[in-house]
Amino acid sequence: MNKFTALRSLSAVLAAIALVACGGGNDYTTTSRGTGWDVTGRDGGFELKTKYKEQETGPGLVFVEGGTFTMGRVKDDPMHDWNNTPNQQHVQSFYMDETEVTNGMYAEMLYWIKETFPPEDEEYRNIYNGAVPDTLVWRNRLGFNEQLVKDYLRHPAYQNYPVVGVTWIQAVEYASWRTDRVNEKILNREGYTSKDALTNQEPGSTFNTETYLNAPTLTYGGDEEKIKGGKRSEQLQKQREKRVAKSGDGTGEATGLYVTRSEGIILPDYRLPTEAEWEYAALALVSVREYNSYRGRKKFPWDGQYTRSGSRRNLGELVANFKQGDGDYGGIAGWSDDGADITAEVKTYKPNDFGIYEMAGNVSEWVADVYRPIIDDDFSDFNYYRGNVYTKNKIGPDGMIAVVSADSIPYDTLSNGKVIARALPGEIQEIPITEEESRFRTNYNRSDNVNFRDGDIESSRYFGDSNKALAEENRMYDSPVRQVEVDSLGINAKIDPSAKRTTLIDNQVRVYKGGSWRDRVYWLDPAQRRFYPQDMARDDLGFRCAMSRVGSKSQKGKRPRG
Repeated sequence: MNKFTALRSLSAVLAAIALVACGGGNDYTTTSRGTGWDVTGRDGGFELKTKYKEQETGPGLVFVEGGTFTMGRVKDDPMHDWNNTPNQQHVQSFYMDETEVTNGMYAEMLYWIKETFPPEDEEYRNIYNGAVPDTLVWRNRLGFNEQLVKDYLRHPAYQNYPVVGVTWIQAVEYASWRTDRVNEKILNREGYTSKDALTNQEPGSTFNTETYLNAPTLTYGGDEEKIKGGKRSEQLQKQREKRVAKSGDGTGEATGLYVTRSEGIILPDYRLPTEAEWEYAALALVSVREYNSYRGRKKFPWDGQYTRSGSRRNLGELVANFKQGDGDYGGIAGWSDDGADITAEVKTYKPNDFGIYEMAGNVSEWVADVYRPIIDDDFSDFNYYRGNVYTKNKIGPDGMIAVVSADSIPYDTLSNGKVIARALPGEIQEIPITEEESRFRTNYNRSDNVNFRDGDIESSRYFGDSNKALAEENRMYDSPVRQVEVDSLGINAKIDPSAKRTTLIDNQVRVYKGGSWRDRVYWLDPAQRRFYPQDMARDDLGFRCAMSRVGSKSQKGKRPRG
């Protein structure tokens, strides 16, 4: 027994030496690197997560290892758009949805909203109505598509097809809802919340990730049984009681009654991918990587220069769903070229080298960015994104974080008159940061940075004369001004009186990427970029979600190669 113990100890020592020599693994210890003090949280002291593995991959996601790539068009450009000129960018590692968000995935949110905020209740009616996709996008004045209007969203035959008819705003709200449901499930799985926390929910008593992290006692409407009624919470509460009894003076404390970011359990937000992330994930250049360089450039998400398969098993078959020619959306009867005439069921075609499906064809996809004709790589070539609006949590008169209630739900009125909720009861109210808070910062000095270096006062030819720079007639992008209001009398739309508008570009148009079932092959190039108003929808435009990677660039078990 002693010999066995000695050998096992020797093996452990050798393994530790090898680990240090290789520089691998998380070198966590039970004592502080800075002070030598204990960091295990014993007796209520400071605690570090000493056995953290790595970020859990959220439902539906695949890992995309980041790196550098040439963003923009690197192959033929017969259109000469000049809005996707090549530029070198670096993207951090992140996660991307394996498929587009499907009708079934979106219907799950609609069911949850309907059960939690009944639309028959007038104060919640606009929450549900604002979340429902616009099924009328299928209508065509010279086409018969009424069956798609009725069935595409709800019928089980289409449940695994990508959802369409969603605006950019609706896509953002879905991602926010998904974040809360995933993290709520994780906390319940880990035993922090009660068993019935996932099912017995009412308006004003729902779970929100940021509310839980910032003011956990306000989650679930302050219902303590739900918030800390799980087995893990009960164990921690008993530990606290023992410490109090041991100290004898009531000073014993328990840690972990509520999960914080330091546990590494809560996942980052689901969100729309940035344009750079989407293009990087679509290209999947890992297939043409050799050591630390790329062998040439890819034109499509798949290898090769053609849209047909070259493999012997399915020679000649199309590898994406797109429009092949006038009136040709799916080949002839008996030999359907791409297997679909509208959208196709997700995973119909082979994934790219990151394991992501349908990054060309099927539906085009919303991304997070506000559209501009150029990518300002002179200013930023790291995680490029245009659209930052920095906010902070609102603090109420009582000094507590202000949470959205039934009578403080923020709504937007879209250009088509539809009213949509931008936050649900239980979420934290957000307000813009003030100029005073950012005045002396060097990396930003305002809340809204959408126009930065492209439309703001500093980049205007009227810089120095703020009155002229802010004047309506001197706007950089002379787009139509639309004002839509909804009142008891209906929709009141004020049409822009000017007939001399020169562009549709403004701060409310977003980039969308990828060719769709309606597009010719030209648009299947991941570098192609187009824009559409963020509050409008189409029958060939959907979305998928992304999530930031926390920690190392590579997943465990992978090492950099020379």
